[in-house]
Amino acid sequence: MFRIGFGYDVHALVNNRKLILGGVEIPHLQGLKGHSDADVLIHAIMDAVLGALGLGDIGQHFPDTDPAYKDISSLSMLETVVGLAEKEGYGLNNLDCTLVAQAPRIAPFLPEMKRILSKALNAAANRINIKATTSEGLGFCGKREGMEAFAVVSLSHKEIKSVT
Repeated sequence: MFRIGFGYDVHALVNNRKLILGGVEIPHLQGLKGHSDADVLIHAIMDAVLGALGLGDIGQHFPDTDPAYKDISSLSMLETVVGLAEKEGYGLNNLDCTLVAQAPRIAPFLPEMKRILSKALNAAANRINIKATTSEGLGFCGKREGMEAFAVVSLSHKEIKSVT
Protein backbone atom coordinates (compact mmCIF):
# COMPACT_ATOMS: atom_id res chain seq x y z
CA MET A 1 0.00 0.00 0.00
CA PHE A 2 0.99 3.54 -0.71
CA ARG A 3 -0.36 6.58 1.17
CA ILE A 4 0.02 10.34 0.72
CA GLY A 5 -0.43 13.07 3.33
CA PHE A 6 -0.33 16.86 3.32
CA GLY A 7 0.62 19.04 6.27
CA TYR A 8 0.56 22.76 6.97
CA ASP A 9 1.53 24.81 10.00
CA VAL A 10 2.00 28.46 10.91
CA HIS A 11 3.46 30.24 13.94
CA ALA A 12 3.91 33.88 14.87
CA LEU A 13 7.37 35.33 15.48
CA VAL A 14 7.96 36.67 18.99
CA ASN A 15 10.81 38.08 21.04
CA ASN A 16 12.67 36.06 23.69
CA ARG A 17 12.32 32.66 21.99
CA LYS A 18 14.85 30.46 20.24
CA LEU A 19 14.20 29.88 16.54
CA ILE A 20 14.09 26.13 15.89
CA LEU A 21 13.46 24.97 12.32
CA GLY A 22 13.82 21.40 11.14
CA GLY A 23 15.38 20.53 14.49
CA VAL A 24 18.13 23.14 14.06
CA GLU A 25 18.57 26.19 16.29
CA ILE A 26 19.02 29.15 13.97
CA PRO A 27 20.49 32.46 15.13
CA HIS A 28 17.80 35.11 14.85
CA LEU A 29 16.40 38.01 16.86
CA GLN A 30 13.04 36.25 17.25
CA GLY A 31 11.66 32.75 17.61
CA LEU A 32 8.33 31.11 16.95
CA LYS A 33 5.50 31.31 19.46
CA GLY A 34 4.03 28.00 20.56
CA HIS A 35 3.40 25.54 23.37
CA SER A 36 6.25 23.27 22.25
CA ASP A 37 9.47 24.55 20.66
CA ALA A 38 7.14 25.70 17.81
CA ASP A 39 9.21 24.13 15.02
CA VAL A 40 6.81 25.01 12.21
CA LEU A 41 8.58 22.77 9.67
CA ILE A 42 8.45 19.64 11.82
CA HIS A 43 4.84 20.37 12.75
CA ALA A 44 3.86 20.41 9.06
CA ILE A 45 5.76 17.15 8.52
CA MET A 46 4.02 15.49 11.48
CA ASP A 47 0.60 16.57 10.18
CA ALA A 48 1.47 15.15 6.75
CA VAL A 49 2.46 11.78 8.21
CA LEU A 50 -0.60 11.67 10.46
CA GLY A 51 -2.79 12.61 7.50
CA ALA A 52 -1.33 9.85 5.36
CA LEU A 53 -2.15 7.39 8.15
CA GLY A 54 -5.64 8.79 8.67
CA LEU A 55 -4.78 9.55 12.31
CA GLY A 56 -5.93 13.14 12.65
CA ASP A 57 -3.48 15.94 13.39
CA ILE A 58 -0.83 16.94 15.91
CA GLY A 59 -3.35 18.84 18.02
CA GLN A 60 -5.14 15.57 18.72
CA HIS A 61 -1.93 13.72 19.62
CA PHE A 62 -0.06 16.55 21.38
CA PRO A 63 -2.66 19.05 22.69
CA ASP A 64 -1.38 22.48 23.68
CA THR A 65 -3.47 22.19 26.84
CA ASP A 66 -1.28 19.33 28.11
CA PRO A 67 1.64 20.55 30.24
CA ALA A 68 3.61 17.45 29.20
CA TYR A 69 4.23 19.12 25.84
CA LYS A 70 5.26 22.53 27.16
CA ASP A 71 8.56 23.48 25.46
CA ILE A 72 9.02 19.89 24.23
CA SER A 73 11.30 19.29 21.26
CA SER A 74 9.29 18.79 18.09
CA LEU A 75 11.83 16.14 17.12
CA SER A 76 10.63 14.07 20.07
CA MET A 77 7.04 14.40 18.88
CA LEU A 78 8.09 13.52 15.31
CA GLU A 79 9.74 10.34 16.57
CA THR A 80 6.46 9.40 18.27
CA VAL A 81 4.57 9.98 15.00
CA VAL A 82 7.11 7.92 13.06
CA GLY A 83 6.59 5.18 15.65
CA LEU A 84 2.84 5.24 14.89
CA ALA A 85 3.60 4.84 11.18
CA GLU A 86 6.01 1.99 11.81
CA LYS A 87 3.46 0.28 14.08
CA GLU A 88 1.06 0.31 11.12
CA GLY A 89 3.82 -1.12 8.89
CA TYR A 90 4.62 2.10 7.03
CA GLY A 91 7.89 3.84 6.30
CA LEU A 92 8.72 7.06 4.52
CA ASN A 93 8.90 6.80 0.77
CA ASN A 94 9.62 10.50 0.34
CA LEU A 95 9.09 13.94 1.88
CA ASP A 96 8.90 17.27 0.11
CA CYS A 97 8.46 20.36 2.26
CA THR A 98 8.64 24.12 1.94
CA LEU A 99 9.37 26.68 4.63
CA VAL A 100 8.18 30.25 4.03
CA ALA A 101 10.16 32.90 5.93
CA GLN A 102 11.24 36.39 4.96
CA ALA A 103 14.21 36.20 7.34
CA PRO A 104 16.62 34.80 8.36
CA ARG A 105 18.27 33.19 5.37
CA ILE A 106 17.57 29.44 5.69
CA ALA A 107 19.69 27.95 2.88
CA PRO A 108 22.87 27.52 4.98
CA PHE A 109 20.95 25.35 7.48
CA LEU A 110 19.22 23.04 5.00
CA PRO A 111 21.89 20.29 4.97
CA GLU A 112 21.79 20.00 8.78
CA MET A 113 17.97 19.98 8.76
CA LYS A 114 18.02 17.20 6.18
CA ARG A 115 20.49 15.16 8.25
CA ILE A 116 18.40 15.54 11.42
CA LEU A 117 15.12 14.77 9.67
CA SER A 118 16.64 11.75 7.93
CA LYS A 119 17.52 10.29 11.32
CA ALA A 120 14.16 11.14 12.92
CA LEU A 121 12.20 9.74 9.97
CA ASN A 122 14.34 6.58 9.68
CA ALA A 123 14.81 7.36 6.00
CA ALA A 124 17.71 7.98 3.65
CA ALA A 125 18.53 11.65 3.13
CA ASN A 126 17.90 11.33 -0.62
CA ARG A 127 14.22 10.72 0.18
CA ILE A 128 13.91 14.13 1.86
CA ASN A 129 13.66 17.49 0.12
CA ILE A 130 13.47 20.79 1.99
CA LYS A 131 12.91 24.09 0.24
CA ALA A 132 12.97 27.57 1.74
CA THR A 133 11.45 30.63 0.15
CA THR A 134 10.30 34.13 0.99
CA SER A 135 6.87 35.54 0.25
CA GLU A 136 8.38 38.54 -1.54
CA GLY A 137 7.37 40.88 1.27
CA LEU A 138 3.69 39.93 1.00
CA GLY A 139 1.40 38.78 3.82
CA PHE A 140 2.29 37.98 7.42
CA CYS A 141 5.44 36.07 6.41
CA GLY A 142 6.61 38.92 4.20
CA LYS A 143 6.01 41.40 7.01
CA ARG A 144 8.13 39.18 9.29
CA GLU A 145 5.22 38.49 11.62
CA GLY A 146 5.46 34.71 11.32
CA MET A 147 6.49 31.68 9.32
CA GLU A 148 4.61 28.88 7.64
CA ALA A 149 5.49 25.44 6.32
CA PHE A 150 3.96 22.96 3.91
CA ALA A 151 4.79 19.25 3.65
CA VAL A 152 3.78 16.34 1.45
CA VAL A 153 4.78 12.80 2.37
CA SER A 154 4.32 9.47 0.72
CA LEU A 155 4.45 6.38 2.87
CA SER A 156 4.96 2.83 1.64
CA HIS A 157 3.82 -0.26 3.46
CA LYS A 158 6.73 -2.47 4.33
CA GLU A 159 6.09 -6.01 3.17
CA ILE A 160 6.25 -8.38 6.11
CA LYS A 161 7.20 -11.88 5.02
CA SER A 162 6.30 -14.63 7.38
CA VAL A 163 8.71 -17.45 8.05
CA THR A 164 7.09 -20.86 7.73
